[in-house]
Amino acid sequence: MAEHEESSGGVPPLDEEAAWAAIVAGYGQEPPDPPGTRPFRPIENLMLPEEDVKPEPKAPAAAEPAPEPQPEPKPAPKPELGSSITFAPGVGTPVPTPTPGPRDHTPAEPTDEGHFVPPEPELPEADTTAKFAWLAVIGGPVLLLLAVLFQWDMTWWLTTLGIGGFLGGFATLIARMSGDTDDDDDDPGRGAVV
Repeated sequence: MAEHEESSGGVPPLDEEAAWAAIVAGYGQEPPDPPGTRPFRPIENLMLPEEDVKPEPKAPAAAEPAPEPQPEPKPAPKPELGSSITFAPGVGTPVPTPTPGPRDHTPAEPTDEGHFVPPEPELPEADTTAKFAWLAVIGGPVLLLLAVLFQWDMTWWLTTLGIGGFLGGFATLIARMSGDTDDDDDDPGRGAVV
């Protein structure tokens, strides 16, 4: 690359070739840790407190004499992963018997004493007029829908039967509904009767 002229402020130009050479020379080397950082803790030591963490052994130095071997104490059981965080005292410790909770409740078996079983409701018998009225209310729109789906010719009798049947059946059901209230004739409507 072309050499850059000296920038304003008296700062000498950056030697790009020397900077690239330093980067390439240091490729693959791990940079030193910044001051004040703690050493890396392996996963086996995550549950141990900070002061109990032993640093990773480094390459043995030739000048140091080898210490006398001491019998190793029994190894502590391996801590479970993910249990190094304690949210509250006692959390994460095994409980020998769980205390019963609301989901452990089972209702008592019901007894038949005093239990009321309602009888099956009896539907009133529909008379012939009501049956034909319901047939007209439902059958009229169904007939028109079938005529559209099967692309039948929409003749005057088909239209009259579909629309007229619906309107006639609906009017019949409404008229019969208001005629069934015979109880209103006995009530004078003047308040309570003693």
